Amino acid sequence: MRTVTANYACTAGIRATRHSRSRAVGLFLTLLALTALFAAATPAGAADSPTRADSPTRAAYLADRLRENPVHVSDQLPREVPRSSAPDFARIAKKTGVPTYVLVLPLQTSADSRQLLGAVHDRLGRDGLYVLFEGPDITEARAFGVDAPADAAVTVTQYELPYDAGPLLSFERFADVIAQGGEKATARAEAAREKYQDDEPAEMYIGPSDRQNQSFLTGILLTGVPLSILLSAACARRGRPRKPVLRRLVWGGAVLSAAAVALTATVVFDQTRSSAAEPPTPADLSARVERVAAGLKQDPVYADPESPRVLDARQLNRLHERIRDFRRSDGGGPVYVSLVPQTPESEAAGDSGLFAAAVHAKVGRDGVYVVADPADGTIDVCNHGLRLDGNRLSFDVPDSVTLGDSRADEAGDHLLGERLDALMTFLDDTPRTDRPWSEPAPPAPPSATRETALPALFSTDFWPGLLVGAFAALLLSSLVAGATWIVRGLRRRRSPVPEQSGNLPLTAPTEPSMSYLRRTAYAELTALASRFGDTDDRERAWDHLDAALLLVDGDPGRVRQPGTDAATLVAVIVLARAGRAALAGDPADLCCGVNPLHGPAARRHHVRVSAEGNSRRLLPVCALCGDTAVAAPGLVPGRLLKLPDPSLGNARFPYYDVTDGPLTAVPQGIARLIDKVRETAGVH
Repeated sequence: MRTVTANYACTAGIRATRHSRSRAVGLFLTLLALTALFAAATPAGAADSPTRADSPTRAAYLADRLRENPVHVSDQLPREVPRSSAPDFARIAKKTGVPTYVLVLPLQTSADSRQLLGAVHDRLGRDGLYVLFEGPDITEARAFGVDAPADAAVTVTQYELPYDAGPLLSFERFADVIAQGGEKATARAEAAREKYQDDEPAEMYIGPSDRQNQSFLTGILLTGVPLSILLSAACARRGRPRKPVLRRLVWGGAVLSAAAVALTATVVFDQTRSSAAEPPTPADLSARVERVAAGLKQDPVYADPESPRVLDARQLNRLHERIRDFRRSDGGGPVYVSLVPQTPESEAAGDSGLFAAAVHAKVGRDGVYVVADPADGTIDVCNHGLRLDGNRLSFDVPDSVTLGDSRADEAGDHLLGERLDALMTFLDDTPRTDRPWSEPAPPAPPSATRETALPALFSTDFWPGLLVGAFAALLLSSLVAGATWIVRGLRRRRSPVPEQSGNLPLTAPTEPSMSYLRRTAYAELTALASRFGDTDDRERAWDHLDAALLLVDGDPGRVRQPGTDAATLVAVIVLARAGRAALAGDPADLCCGVNPLHGPAARRHHVRVSAEGNSRRLLPVCALCGDTAVAAPGLVPGRLLKLPDPSLGNARFPYYDVTDGPLTAVPQGIARLIDKVRETAGVH
């Protein structure tokens, strides 16, 4: 009975054990089914967070690069940070005093920089300071197992340097702060944040438009300054005797000023580059194309290992299957897909067609080359050598495929798997042609060296600046001449200076105003009086000065006061000018009888003195009036000096008809005028 019971118990235990095992197996199979169902039902969700899904693979690739070399410079930025600059990064990294690992990658807006550095450190397994550049800027730095103020150093770099400082200068500033230690680095970071919170540092480089402004200003100064000197000197010398020495000094000053402007401009405007980017080598510009081409020779789909993955395993298998089917189809052929970002800093300057052509040349096989940008989600298609309708591929691919829609913009993977699948359907439906069709050769990319080189200073807007400078000099000299004329006029009114005798026949008025006569009489009389210094002067011109002073009762200041009539003022002017001529050793007894304000006369001549009839008088004439009397005698009456007659309402008449005073003796000569003044004054 005990045996049966024991056997039963044993059998029951075995059954119970088998039952529990069956339940465990069933539960395990159920979990596997649910896992597979969840994975199949949510591929898009996994793709929407490429950083979490792809960081291990991407981090592993970057860790392998750092294992080979502690500085990894991506080959995707040759125009901004070429790979050949890696030794410079390594040299600067030694200044930190701790093991330093540097990654220079393209800008990845969807990546978590801090998480990426942690993942790279985990896979590399080496402690040290990890620094991440995205383009030319330090975006993240983390210290693992070493004492380094990474966050403070990043802050100092971001605040103290302008945005165009460049990666090498930024990294050098970063390394210097790390070497200072934690306390000093933290204080420096706080000071930089406070100082540059609202006022960023000045830019270090200028652009082409700034250089054009510099060239324009240089051109203006190069012609404006010397021309202003020459024209201003000409205005200042007008009406004065020319001196060869002074003229040479003016021309020498103009030439020296032009040389000084040119030399100063080249020293002040000495910038030659618009960017801190070092010129890339040919190897820098071809590295990425060679990498992608080598990958496409092994697999028709190449995903950039430095970028987040945008195709999961199912989508990748689906794309490979579609590519195989298209290759086997009638009129089909190879399709090569490059999942590589296209940026302005790349070798093709962001031109996907140029990139596709370069990859096609390196691969050496005809086919459809597709460039899908994992960063912005754009897709470009280029046919090189297949029998496909080129116009349809160039113009009819839907925008939902090439650019995406709002759903693609919101998705982390830009729905590239779905859109590439739609592109393969479009290729399947594209009409075949009798002959292979290829994209036209794209234009060469812009020169990376010329792209950052500034135009020469003496080019571009320098030439228009020369014209503007000449115009500005003319305008400035006109303003200076006008101001000079006004100042001279004011000075003449306050301290009048006698005009040169050679200019008098041209400048003396025929109907002078009383203010003109007072100003001129005072200038001539004071000039004559100031030149009396010795006995010889008195003997030569005393009679002239004495007669002139008799007309104003011995006070030269009276000529500037109202009350002295016009005829008396003219007589004072004539006597004073004759006296100054005698002092100068050029005595002349005759004064122009047509207009005594013309100065000395050369001879006597019968001249017409009335516009009506043929009335003539024998008068002494200056050279100009004598020529007029011969060539155009009818014009002489218009040149007669006419003075106002107060008794007739200030109507003007010839000077010898207005008064019976001393001025009527002018036609008989200066000696007779002096005698007439003395007779009138009762002096013998």
